[in-house]
Amino acid sequence: MKNITGVMVYYYFVCKRKLWYFNKEINMEFNSELVGMGKLIDENSYGREKKSILIDETINIDFLKDWKIIHEIKKSKKIDIASKWQLKYYIWILRNKGVDIEKGVLDYPLLRKREDIFLTKKEEEGLLHVLDDIQNIIAMGLPPEIINKKTCKKCAYYEICFI
Repeated sequence: MKNITGVMVYYYFVCKRKLWYFNKEINMEFNSELVGMGKLIDENSYGREKKSILIDETINIDFLKDWKIIHEIKKSKKIDIASKWQLKYYIWILRNKGVDIEKGVLDYPLLRKREDIFLTKKEEEGLLHVLDDIQNIIAMGLPPEIINKKTCKKCAYYEICFI
């Protein structure tokens, strides 16, 4: 069983095909302006916090407050569901390591907004299904079908899927 990263959980909710490409180390985001902007926002926000905490070489948490609250910095709320589940995954991982995480916080510095995220027992069951599904997707010999959504036009993988 392969370690599932937070990015993989995020991509699962964005596009399963993107998840498959990412797992096969076909990375198109190195020259994406949107990804570059997101990294810049992350690097220049919350400068007093110890950031980018790598756990088991699997998840990379933007920052933790008092080992109780996980913060994830995002550029926008466009793919909100993916951000929420990525953060719920981080909460789940740390709780399974014995860390008493109270909640997560999605931080949107450009919007000057924050959103509290909690992980319920019922959501944990759903998360386990998601993790199984991710394992199935990355084990596929060919990528999943193209989804052809509005978000595809700005995706770093657009050329692979449509050209």
